[in-house]
Amino acid sequence: MGFIERLEKNIAKLETKIEKEQTKLAQLEVKCEGKKITKAEFCLKKRPHDERIHAMSARIRVLQGGIVREKQNIEDKAEEKEKKKEEKEKKKEKKEKKEKKEEKKEEPE
Repeated sequence: MGFIERLEKNIAKLETKIEKEQTKLAQLEVKCEGKKITKAEFCLKKRPHDERIHAMSARIRVLQGGIVREKQNIEDKAEEKEKKKEEKEKKKEKKEKKEKKEEKKEEPE
């Protein structure tokens, strides 16, 4: 499960980066409310942070989709393996039944 773990690690990193961006936004809001910067300046400085947060959120969604696809792929492989195993067992049973019938036919002679 190395691939899924790497994806989860990347998601965790992105989440921490998002938290940092949100704290920067909160600091900007405090400055704006404290009249240290103007509302227009606040809006100008806020936009890049919002864009970064949006981009990182989108990346997280993509990575989560990758995790889901990978888990589905693993399940499909396991299911396919199980089907092959069952088919093998059925063939083996048919072969054994056929051999028993041949033995029964040969015995009366």
